[in-house]
Amino acid sequence: MSKYVIRGGERVCGDIKIKGAKNSVLTLLAACVLADGVIVLHDCPHITDVDTMLEILKKLGCKIVRNDDDVTVDSRDVSCGKIPCELASELRSSVFILGPLLSRLKKAKVAYPGGCDIGLRPIDIHLAGLRELGVKITEKHGYINCDSSFAKSNDIILDLPSVGATENLVMTCVFLDGVSIIRNCAKEPEIVDLQNFLNAMGAKVSGAGTGVIKVEGVKKLHGTEYTPIPDRIVAGTYLIGAAMCGGELTLTNVNPEHLSSLLAKLPKSSCKITCARDKINMICNGRCESIPKVETTYYPGFPTDLQTQILTLQTVSEGTSVIVENIFETRFKTVPQLLKMGADVTVNGRTAVVRGVERLTGAEVSATDLRGGASLVLAGMCAQGETVVDNIGHIDRGYEDLSLILPEVGVKIKRV
Repeated sequence: MSKYVIRGGERVCGDIKIKGAKNSVLTLLAACVLADGVIVLHDCPHITDVDTMLEILKKLGCKIVRNDDDVTVDSRDVSCGKIPCELASELRSSVFILGPLLSRLKKAKVAYPGGCDIGLRPIDIHLAGLRELGVKITEKHGYINCDSSFAKSNDIILDLPSVGATENLVMTCVFLDGVSIIRNCAKEPEIVDLQNFLNAMGAKVSGAGTGVIKVEGVKKLHGTEYTPIPDRIVAGTYLIGAAMCGGELTLTNVNPEHLSSLLAKLPKSSCKITCARDKINMICNGRCESIPKVETTYYPGFPTDLQTQILTLQTVSEGTSVIVENIFETRFKTVPQLLKMGADVTVNGRTAVVRGVERLTGAEVSATDLRGGASLVLAGMCAQGETVVDNIGHIDRGYEDLSLILPEVGVKIKRV
């Protein structure tokens, strides 16, 4: 099994281009099932979650061609409505196939999805919304069986602004006669990206980015070419790494607006940040001051997917910080690994108190989930001595090989 070996203490200096957002690309690939034509998605990252989604599409009958960062999907021969357990267990986003299959084939059989162990992520909200549309659902033997033969457009109110449920319901509604209204929607940029992608194929979706989305049913969708939004979480991870190590980092192909909650938190005393339309430049000198409090919440608030990284920054910042996790109940699973490196963190339920130390020390640590694994790499980048991060298959799910990207900005990291 591969590991990252990191020699810490180097300043970060250089440019990194951000690829398409994992959390958007996976949903757009699922939406390709809806098209009566060929889809070309540009700027797709080389990560294992995308690889798994492409395998799922192949199982459904799609023809897939990958040429570097471009993925071509021809779903005109889709006939299988079942996602096998062995693939669904690897990928939380496999549940997004449910909506497109119900729209395309009227029936779907999906194994319960997997992904990172960061707490309960029930799909009850997805299923409740589908039932509101008239979808018949039975659950047994680890599979969800759905039949949308008698589904009708409706006015739906979500119990929580779930990103996945919002996306799934939008895709389920695209072919239903009449107008469907989805209220209390998630407002994340990835929702807007899905709307824009569907509309590029001929759908009639409006309201994404607000709490109410309207879907007017159409008869069919056609092929298109599309470039997903850049990955705000990957971009935020690199910015936090630069804040920990010091130096100057420029991110290109990035949307600063999508990172406004992080940019507002980064210490102004030690980080000078300038933004252009698709670029962020950050110069960091000296030790960062602690952020008094960070609470995760739904967009446009601070994202849970950057919580572990910002906590890791606080371990070497001057002062004390309080981190409150409001989305996932076990998102502090990386803390014991940081303690091995000399961090001073106390966890009580969904709250962590972080007392910054002068410097972390290299150690052998293990990734327990995607974002936590990336955070351990950040810790190793600024730690004294050598850090070995194992179980990096978690990191590969959402970050292109860091041993190829980070050395370009001065980080001493290798994959062994």
